[in-house]
Amino acid sequence: MNLRCAYLTLTACTVAWTATAYAQTSEPVVKLPSEIEFKAPLSPGSQSAVLYGDPTKPGVYVQRTKFPPGTKVMPHWHPDEWRTAVVLSGTLYFGVGEQWDESKFKAYPAGTFYSEPPKTPHYVWAKDGEVIIQTTGMGPTGTTPIPQKQ
Repeated sequence: MNLRCAYLTLTACTVAWTATAYAQTSEPVVKLPSEIEFKAPLSPGSQSAVLYGDPTKPGVYVQRTKFPPGTKVMPHWHPDEWRTAVVLSGTLYFGVGEQWDESKFKAYPAGTFYSEPPKTPHYVWAKDGEVIIQTTGMGPTGTTPIPQKQ
């Protein structure tokens, strides 16, 4: 458990240091809640809003993703050099693996911080209601779906 806490602390410090270093070379960014515009779906049903940077280019980015109630995002992975997320509202059900398996879900309530090592296969579910997460990563990012066995 202590190793996990140390890893999470180190990850958070690295994210903060990298984001601070990147932010020093650009203009300040302020987005009030009323100015955050969720756009085209990342996956069926979900929407995203880029708050900082450009997820399609190398460098730090921050985006929010909104999952309507019941949204299931099937197994996939992201290529980001590093990637972290915070659950801002709702409860995100998060599972790790290449095949959808409801027995592997862990409930991540609002306030949960987690990291995703590069290319970690995972899947999510907004089982109980709308979920909003905020992701910070080192782009470029993308989503690679993992075919499901029938």
